[in-house]
Amino acid sequence: MRIVVFGATGYVGSLLATEAVSRGIEVVGVARSFEERRAPVGVMERAGSIYDRNSLDELAEWADALVVALPGRPIDGRSLSDEVPALLAAAEKHGTRLGVVGGAGGLHTRPGGPRIVDSPDFPAAIKPESLGAADVYDALSASDTDADWFYVAPSRTFGAHAPGERTGRFRIGGDEVLLDENGESRISGPDFAIAFVDELERPQHHRRRFTVGY
Repeated sequence: MRIVVFGATGYVGSLLATEAVSRGIEVVGVARSFEERRAPVGVMERAGSIYDRNSLDELAEWADALVVALPGRPIDGRSLSDEVPALLAAAEKHGTRLGVVGGAGGLHTRPGGPRIVDSPDFPAAIKPESLGAADVYDALSASDTDADWFYVAPSRTFGAHAPGERTGRFRIGGDEVLLDENGESRISGPDFAIAFVDELERPQHHRRRFTVGY
């Protein structure tokens, strides 16, 4: 299997790339620069941007799957959600799967209930990031495409500030946040990576979102 990881030097992207390499998957990691941070061992580095349409088409032709592990918030005045049509077009053209790392903020607090990001106590500091990630999912859901995509939302406690451990034990959910026996919503970085790469190797979710939690 061959995959491309956009954002391979970031926290989530590097975890996904490392997990994929450990399973014998051929990985090309794309980042704007590798001067400050390198891609994980075993990953072929390629400097570039998801907004380069020619490069995107070339990579989609090469790969079995495109993986997007980029921030949801606008960067350099460009929103990731605006790139969804181009991503889907490249994936559809070449029969390539598209996997997107999402955010927990777009998950619902209960079936039919509000999104987490719309809760009154949601931290203002991370709201732009969460809304951006939710916009990406909305753009995917609203698309009219034959491309096979999936979107994986982590639990609320997730990220470099709470890396956690690799356990290999977790639950898969749908559009509602998962809570553990203590009422907490959390997933470690390594376990999130396992669930994501599992989906790449053994597809279960087609044109839909799912979440991972304990």
